[in-house]
Amino acid sequence: MALITQTPGNYYSNINDNYGEYQFTSLSDVIDQFMIAYVGDNKVIPRVNAYEVQFHAKRALQELSFDTFKSCKSQEITLQPNLQMVLPQDYVNYVKVSWVAADGIKRRIHPTTRTSNPKPKFINENGGYEVLATATSVTNTSNDIVLDGEYPNILPDMTLQGAMDNTGLNGFTVVSNTVSNGITTLTMSGPATASFTGNQLLNFTYANGELAIDNEPFYLTSLGNITISEKMITSFVTGGLDANISQVKVGMKIYHPNFPVGTLVTAIDTNPVSGAAVVISLSEDAIAGYTTAYDTVGIFCDENPDSDTWTKYRGVDRASENNRTVESFDVEDISRYGLDPQYANVNGNFYIDCDSGKIHFSSDLVGKTIVLDYISDTLGSNKEMKVHKFAEEAMYKWVAHAILSSTMNVPEGLVARYKKERFAAVRTAKLRLSSIKLEEITQILRGKSKQIKH
Repeated sequence: MALITQTPGNYYSNINDNYGEYQFTSLSDVIDQFMIAYVGDNKVIPRVNAYEVQFHAKRALQELSFDTFKSCKSQEITLQPNLQMVLPQDYVNYVKVSWVAADGIKRRIHPTTRTSNPKPKFINENGGYEVLATATSVTNTSNDIVLDGEYPNILPDMTLQGAMDNTGLNGFTVVSNTVSNGITTLTMSGPATASFTGNQLLNFTYANGELAIDNEPFYLTSLGNITISEKMITSFVTGGLDANISQVKVGMKIYHPNFPVGTLVTAIDTNPVSGAAVVISLSEDAIAGYTTAYDTVGIFCDENPDSDTWTKYRGVDRASENNRTVESFDVEDISRYGLDPQYANVNGNFYIDCDSGKIHFSSDLVGKTIVLDYISDTLGSNKEMKVHKFAEEAMYKWVAHAILSSTMNVPEGLVARYKKERFAAVRTAKLRLSSIKLEEITQILRGKSKQIKH
């Protein structure tokens, strides 16, 4: 039965957009053909479940994708001033990171291991991770605690602990944080059992043990009239320009008595004439039950703040630095007699922040076209689950060995035999997929006969 299922006219007219597909075999075909050739009476594998073959075939596809198959995946962006690139959805590891010059040639960007983007953690003046505040009064049967100043870094979901035992508020969580005339009032999840007047130090931390992030929350006063659209899941907060409006950024969380915890800023529009508009995310239920409020106060907090390390790294003008020396990163590593070769480049540097899933670049690469060549496990979508015909035999041997080695009462000699056959088939696939052409090798070796003077 023929393998080509479409006419040349359909193929070259790009009807199905599948140029070059003949060099591949789908994973489902590999599984079906394995079941025919290897499973059954008087076969190597008498009986096996189809889903077990599918599992081992996918594992084989993953492993062969990492070091045998050719990497064809790449992504191109223009680097913005934030100097960050989000890792692709199916990213496993990078092959090469480069920037494209005016001639279209890619210049290799080298990784750096001398900086990172650590998570900034809040630390108080005593060296602890609790947020400290001084309470001035607590009223019996009331949920409110009046503090001695502004404390925007005491956020909802934080827990009071280690102080004010006589009021019975220990263990209660913060529900809301409001400020009036420079004084913060906390509403707790439960009422106090006794009154308190005077100054007492309070400790606040998260109940699940999570450390408070050093994100410097701030108040935005006089939010003004809050308008909700009936058909939209966003609301527009408008009011006069506040002194802190310039600090509001997309992605920040807003803590407000009328908004549920987790409400995010989705857009910002500042207008000196009509005031400022902050678009926030709200659920339909929250919108339906919302009442308009005036002159209220909200806390804006960045849940993913940049670390001081990353801020300092991206703040250095490395473009001008490169004009002075070919060493583009560690100036202090330039010795009296030369450079450390691992830093001797003018193509910039990058590092991957695995926690945030982003690539961070040095400032001399801003505005350049960045190309990321990377590998995946080829299991991201049904379309890419295919095997090159040069590696089809390696797939069969891999699956056969995996099934035999995980089955009871199989002779060790048979397992060892298929282990050797798998190794040989994978090695053959690597050689075939390397696409070594005699004429290309000959052209390269012609340069080896040149005399190099020292």
